[in-house]
Amino acid sequence: MSTDIQRTIEAVWRIESTKVTAAISRLVRDVGLAEELAQDAFVAALEQWPKTGIPDRPAAWLMRTARNKAVDRIRRNVTYESKQAVLARDAELGAIDDPDWDAALDDPVGDDILRLMFIACHPALSMEARVALTLRLLGGLTTAEIARAFLSSESTIAQRIVRAKRTLSRQEVRFETPPPDELAERLSSVLEVIYLIFNEGYAATSGDSWLRAELCLEALRLGRILAGIVPGESEAHGLLALMELQASRFRTRVDAAGNPVRLPHQDRRRWDRLHIKRGIAALDRARALASQPGFYLLQAEIAACHARARTFEETDWRQIVRLYDQLALRFPSPVVDLNRAVAVGMADGPEAGLELVEALATEPLLSDSHLLAAVRGDLLERAGRLDEARAEFARAAQLTQNEAERQLLTARAESL
Repeated sequence: MSTDIQRTIEAVWRIESTKVTAAISRLVRDVGLAEELAQDAFVAALEQWPKTGIPDRPAAWLMRTARNKAVDRIRRNVTYESKQAVLARDAELGAIDDPDWDAALDDPVGDDILRLMFIACHPALSMEARVALTLRLLGGLTTAEIARAFLSSESTIAQRIVRAKRTLSRQEVRFETPPPDELAERLSSVLEVIYLIFNEGYAATSGDSWLRAELCLEALRLGRILAGIVPGESEAHGLLALMELQASRFRTRVDAAGNPVRLPHQDRRRWDRLHIKRGIAALDRARALASQPGFYLLQAEIAACHARARTFEETDWRQIVRLYDQLALRFPSPVVDLNRAVAVGMADGPEAGLELVEALATEPLLSDSHLLAAVRGDLLERAGRLDEARAEFARAAQLTQNEAERQLLTARAESL
């Protein structure tokens, strides 16, 4: 097989695998089986396309091949059912040959993908399982790629995905959009998973690299799909706005050697203006739809404050404090309080920020986190209390699990 054909097949699969799996899931009503059938179609392409050439509509070819394999599987299985069930199933299968069904399969962002999102992020699964299954089914990532992204073994990730599929099958999770009384909760779960994937890429919790752009871009792709499928949901646009605005800084978050670059030292002339433009547009859309600002919309507003400032010194910190006030009031958490302390420290001086940080010292979620020590070190340095700052940076360096961040914090401690 030539390299060009193989790359073409892999590119088609990466783009179309989600759509194929989603459409076949509607037919077979089993996510695990649908993924298996979609992969069988991909194997068939690897075998046939080098001989016959790339089809004019490769995505449609994959879809039809997977569908035919699904039909064969279903007809084999129904032979063991009652005659009445067989007749009913055959009537349903007859509709598969309808041209309208083919047209529905070719819809790039139809309801099937939304249903697949709801299944992959089902509340019956743990958050770890939701993330792994989302990246597998909707991101098209291999088990090895997911394992590398989260610094886990392939066997661990594979077992997590298998268990997730078994859980969905055992609980007979239906391939359908949740009823109205469950929709908000389930959509919230989908947003949370995408948000978690993006954050892990934006500031990796462990490993050697601080930025994992591939994870961020995958979350951004899923966010764009979701916002297109549920155009009336403010928080879907709010999350998309947040990710677009944060993604604008990719080129400046690390230097040529991969070392982290702090926000005050980033060259804002290199921030991606297209991402910022998209982010502001998504933010405007979220504002227009919201009766009151949600969790992601408020964070996007904060990101927009940074994006609008031409230099770090021009940042409107008082507006950022006001936005964190709203976040702390509506979505209280120690991490929000810590970020608010940073903003207060910039708006009213380091001592004001330190007063808030000291109040968080007993928070269980922050006591063993490097974040609290790093923020305290930064505020102490700005306040001129260098010996204390050095000790805090050294402590933060010991607590972080990310090697790139450890080197940055160690360097800051040594510089004092």
